Amino acid sequence: MSATTSTAKSEFPWWLAAAAILALAAALAIAASDLYAEVFATVAMGIGITVFVTVVGFALASALGLGIALMALSGSQWLRQIARFYVEIIRGVPILVLLFWIAFAGAPAFVAAWNALTAPLQSAGWIGELLVRDVSLLWRAIMALTIGYSAFISEVFRAGILSVEKGQIEAAKALGLTRVQRFRLIVFPQAIRTILPPLGNDFVAMVKDSSLVSVLGVADITQIGKVYAAGSFRFFETYSIVAYIYLILTVGLSLALRALEKRLRRQHEQ
Repeated sequence: MSATTSTAKSEFPWWLAAAAILALAAALAIAASDLYAEVFATVAMGIGITVFVTVVGFALASALGLGIALMALSGSQWLRQIARFYVEIIRGVPILVLLFWIAFAGAPAFVAAWNALTAPLQSAGWIGELLVRDVSLLWRAIMALTIGYSAFISEVFRAGILSVEKGQIEAAKALGLTRVQRFRLIVFPQAIRTILPPLGNDFVAMVKDSSLVSVLGVADITQIGKVYAAGSFRFFETYSIVAYIYLILTVGLSLALRALEKRLRRQHEQ
């Protein structure tokens, strides 16, 4: 066992070296070619939107997912059933279909419900009528990713919380800690070590799935690349650059998350 562990620790990451060489070669090719440099400069304008959609969507999905997980672990049967219903239904709908539904069915329904509830305020002139176009396609896309990923993230949180030994929770109860204090001081700090790896995988997956917002015309990396390729007919060059940028983002994030996991593991061992 020790020999196997030693071999695994000393194994050189040849895949990373090969990926770094390919990334460097691609960067040099982009710098040496006016065409590739132009395509890269154009497509790179969508990086900001891609990062914004991913970070905001993931933060909202994590908050919502944690709430759903706590409902699933609550002492109320009704809350547990509602949480299970939400998770199973949302996980059964493809992200792309959910994106279309939120954008073209959910947003109009929300606007209609808001206007119905605030009709007295509108009549008094305190607020104006909300129109569907007032809800931007960017935020419709973010809400779709939030709802879609929250169902998966809630299961990650639920499994992580359940991994904490019940004896420690009982000891915290004996010390007189409240439910919130037990969660904040005992449960969550231990659960995060179990939660972090799959949560990081979901974050990387959302970076890739953020490309789906291009179907709504949101100017992310994929949408700008699609428009550029359609206008210039440089499909090979454009989509090669799009794939290159996504690979840099996802592989870089994966390495950063792996380093964070190792750091937390070393702190735990100490």
